[in-house]
Amino acid sequence: MAGLCPHEVPAHAATSPSPRSHSENCKISLFFFPVSVAGRGKQEASSPSCACGHRDPRRTLTHFSQDNVSHYDIFLLHESEEELYVGARDRVLALTVGTPGSIPAGMLIPCLCSSAPPQTECFNFIRVLVALNQTHLYVCGTYAFSPACTYINFTLMSSGRGQPFLDGKGQCPFDPQHTYTALLVADGELYAGTMNNFQGNEPIISRSLGSRTLLKTDAFLRWLSADAAFVASFSIPGDDKVYFFFEETADEFDFFERLLVPRVARVCKSDVGGDKVLQKKWTTFLKAQLVCSQPGHFPFNVIHHAFALPRRDGGADFYAVFTSQWAGSAAVCAYSQEALEKVFEGKYKELNKESSRWTVYGGPDMNPRPGSCYMGPSSDKALTFMKDHFLMDGKVTPTQGQPLLVKTDITYTRIAVDETRGISGATYRVMFLATAEGFLHKAVELPEGPHIVESIQLFERPEPVKNLLLAPGKGILYVGYSSGVLQVPLANCSLHRSCAECVLARDPYCAWYSLEGSCQPTRPGLEGGMGHMGCTASPCSPSPQPAGLSPPLNALANYSWQQPGGPGGRGDTALLPNHTLVVIMQRGTAGTYKCRASENGYTWTVAHYQLQDPSGVAPQLDELAEEELAWGSSVPGTPRSYWPQFVTVTVLLAVTLAAAACLALLAYHDQLKARSKVRGCSAPHSPPSQRREKVPLNGGTGEPSAPEVPTEEEEEEEEGSRACCPQLDGDIDVDNNRLHVPVGGTA
Repeated sequence: MAGLCPHEVPAHAATSPSPRSHSENCKISLFFFPVSVAGRGKQEASSPSCACGHRDPRRTLTHFSQDNVSHYDIFLLHESEEELYVGARDRVLALTVGTPGSIPAGMLIPCLCSSAPPQTECFNFIRVLVALNQTHLYVCGTYAFSPACTYINFTLMSSGRGQPFLDGKGQCPFDPQHTYTALLVADGELYAGTMNNFQGNEPIISRSLGSRTLLKTDAFLRWLSADAAFVASFSIPGDDKVYFFFEETADEFDFFERLLVPRVARVCKSDVGGDKVLQKKWTTFLKAQLVCSQPGHFPFNVIHHAFALPRRDGGADFYAVFTSQWAGSAAVCAYSQEALEKVFEGKYKELNKESSRWTVYGGPDMNPRPGSCYMGPSSDKALTFMKDHFLMDGKVTPTQGQPLLVKTDITYTRIAVDETRGISGATYRVMFLATAEGFLHKAVELPEGPHIVESIQLFERPEPVKNLLLAPGKGILYVGYSSGVLQVPLANCSLHRSCAECVLARDPYCAWYSLEGSCQPTRPGLEGGMGHMGCTASPCSPSPQPAGLSPPLNALANYSWQQPGGPGGRGDTALLPNHTLVVIMQRGTAGTYKCRASENGYTWTVAHYQLQDPSGVAPQLDELAEEELAWGSSVPGTPRSYWPQFVTVTVLLAVTLAAAACLALLAYHDQLKARSKVRGCSAPHSPPSQRREKVPLNGGTGEPSAPEVPTEEEEEEEEGSRACCPQLDGDIDVDNNRLHVPVGGTA
């Protein structure tokens, strides 16, 4: 048992597990006399079922890195899924899939320059890595702010000695910090979206390689804003279109600050450019706004990455991750290809040159429709119309009109989506979302909403994930970051120890195997899985686990306790705020204690304990080891003395009263001293006859008033004044301020 060795359990307070073994979700611990049973409450609904930290033994990750190599940014998986090609700084590496620790083949593509020191900008960051054919790769890099491209074969050896580099302008960015996207279609043509100059203010969508004329967007017509940032590009099998996802500053809105808008642009593979108008320029370029928002909240207007998932019935669904320009939250929105095409077939916007405002085009329709892929060679009138009508009026709304998933205080940087079939035959889509802090979230789409199965901390210190690539045939997800590559298995079934945990995890890659009594990757012959609760009593009992306190594996479950005498017990138990059940050993407390978990409408027993008290009396103090008693604790039934506390309070009261008496005596002494102070003599008083005016101030004659008779107090005061003040004889000269004293007198 946790906290005590078996021989330390008191003889009169013992616990014994029932034949049903307990799991890690609920543990029992004995702390000297009370019995403590721990559990944990339900987490928020948006929290993952399992959160694995860095190097958590419950999640096995395979890591690859090489000395003096960094920025593992670009991935290319061979069609056989046996080799993974990685574009890093100054190198292209080839890794064997599913073979940890294998020595990769590699090719050094250094940047030979003299204008910049090697320790700063003089590097070749690989930005384009595509399979040109069955034997060669086409690789482009920044090459010290001078983009260059070359051909190499699949053995990562140069196609020829002294093979010159090709100009990569328009295919690869100048600065490694600039965003980019590149796509090679089946006919060997490269479609790229990147910056076309060193300053990074001329975005371009171009088509190169192949035998046809190079096409690009027109910078003078401002089809793209100067700050356009590309995040992804896709070509759907069997379709004649190429889609580019990017963000840019919106020119069609009058906003008091810079307003970013997510966009999707479309060009046609059959586009050949114009003859006189729009020569070597796209004649099918159109762009529209993407919408990802919740009612009453700021819109998610900053797009970070997108992923295309082809459907079995044709077409594709596009998944994109967004953040808000004003709020710290992230969202995942999904768009159908039909929703995109509906907007591109809608109304155009046009710029009113007189008012400099964008308005809806209300002119006559043209046939064939400008910008359509079946337009063919167009007239100069249609091409002139396309020069100014490249922005669509409609907006692409997400599936179900709202985001699939919203998370606060998180920034999703990459997304990959896999489609798998459960044992019940239903198809599930699993989203792998990488964050800017280095976490990986695995979320499954369910009819009631998305559910985050697990969260994995990929790195020891926070850093963004650079790339995600799925190898569905191998069941592996590759993660690229600045210092290496991680290989993450899609399924993590061994994490779940019981049938209930396996099924309630809602992981479509896992199901319960009844014959072996374990949770395993999905295959025919398994039960449970995503479809239903197929657990039975015997094979789905919790498997034995080592005793000890630990948090429950399923963070979404709600744990409760069943006690003898009903849910509330017999009054001698207490449930602490941390969901710890404290049992005071008394008569009648022995019995069965069960820890039960509840999730998604299903309840099962996680742990089962039998508390025994054979003697029926509480243990005495001498039966317990002294080290098992906490400071200040006592055994029930032992009288407790409060004499030390009484003496302490009495002494403090006496000291307080003595201090108050001293203060009172000191105050009385000061009062007596003030009363005994000797006063000085008073000033001489004028006689009563001089205190009043004899004549009114107005010069009139008034009635003479009767002389006042002085009182006894005035007489005494006057006598005192005479005693203190000397009497002067003589005349006073008021004008000259002199005193005339008779001869023989004193002045």
